[in-house]
Amino acid sequence: MKNNKIVYLAVATALGSLSTTAHSAGFQLAETSATGLGRAFAGEAAMADNASAQFRNPALLSYLADTQVSAGGIYVNPNVDIDGENSQHGQTSTNDVAHDAVIPNFYFSHQIDDRFTAGLALATNFGMETDLGDDFTGTQFGNEAAVTTFEINPNIAWKATEQLRLGAGIRYVLGEGSIGAKSSKGAQLPKNAGPLAGSPVPEHSTLKYMEGDDRAWGWQLGAVYDINDKHRVGVNYRSEVDLTLEGHAEGLTYNLAAIQKGQLAGADYLSSNHYSGSMDLTLPATAEFSSLHQLTEQWAVHTSINWTEWSSFDKLEADIPSLSSDPKMVKVENWEDNYRFAIGTTYQWDQKLTLRSGVAYDTSAVSDKNRTLTIPETDRTWLSVGAGYDVTPKLTLDAAFTYVFAKDAPVKEPRDGIESDQSGSAFGGNFEGETTGNVWLVGVQASYRF
Repeated sequence: MKNNKIVYLAVATALGSLSTTAHSAGFQLAETSATGLGRAFAGEAAMADNASAQFRNPALLSYLADTQVSAGGIYVNPNVDIDGENSQHGQTSTNDVAHDAVIPNFYFSHQIDDRFTAGLALATNFGMETDLGDDFTGTQFGNEAAVTTFEINPNIAWKATEQLRLGAGIRYVLGEGSIGAKSSKGAQLPKNAGPLAGSPVPEHSTLKYMEGDDRAWGWQLGAVYDINDKHRVGVNYRSEVDLTLEGHAEGLTYNLAAIQKGQLAGADYLSSNHYSGSMDLTLPATAEFSSLHQLTEQWAVHTSINWTEWSSFDKLEADIPSLSSDPKMVKVENWEDNYRFAIGTTYQWDQKLTLRSGVAYDTSAVSDKNRTLTIPETDRTWLSVGAGYDVTPKLTLDAAFTYVFAKDAPVKEPRDGIESDQSGSAFGGNFEGETTGNVWLVGVQASYRF
């Protein structure tokens, strides 16, 4: 990977490690603003609190007057553990596979005239990073996985009528990714290694590792409709983004392929050779339908239903021209489309203080059968509270707190019926166990109206 990472990209890498419990399903990030965090991101496609609204629906820009800037960050503290049994070595566990992190965001909006408003969002919508550690005897199926993205998102909104607002945006996504696996205790080369079969493989040897980066384009469309002055609905669609992560592969698996082609001596099966290659990764399409209902002058209720096309994340394959004309299987994923349901409330305490709360439920993007150690994806329940305070007529400060319960879920590798998983057993046995986790988040944000 490139070493000259943008600051936002580096922070997003750290945050990505929390995707197994803290975010929307898979490696989708929900933490786009402290304002939204306080209501568990309920009603995001229908509520225009500040310039951050454009990232979830560009049409909301048309509700923002003059010029506005919003910036903030969310601190995430996760606890993700995996416990189980290795068929050769007995009980094994790994704790805190994710680390504390802060993710920043920045948004800008400018009202061009009575009909048009433009905006710019700098944030991230996808990211993950897991590290199972060397002491865990399940790393032969995967010891690490990471996806890092940063998005530059210019948007435009049009007030078509007094009731209908439309918006669109361009997404320029900078992405990086990696995945790896290491041997556990007592590993030996399998029978298909030919004359090398039975040769010892030292513990923690890299079996496979690949990393790469790419830049790609996407788009988003949104609409908001005011049913009347108390009820509003909004919808947003974000396109999928296809990345081809160009980089290199290394590890015993690729060395054996090089030996078979006569490119490497048999005695060098544990060498640290690098092979140029690439890996395709699709960031899935998403859609959100939201509503806002002003029940009284003080109370409002808002809801969201989110859909993510995770079925596009079915497998990871490495294209390494020097070793084969056919792609090499890295990991079968078999993910499924998922849904997120959220409901929140807003209470206007007085002219300066706004109180928020919300609850949300994320469904898992994988079945129990297809859950893996490197992405132990599971259902999550969010409980959120937050507040906004108008320090001056132009400056508003927001703060929020969220606690996320992750459902305990089984994980087993090799998975039944997936042939490519079977090779991992030779390098340290089988694993069967459970993943558990929870996380708390704290967000702060400042918004200024010029």
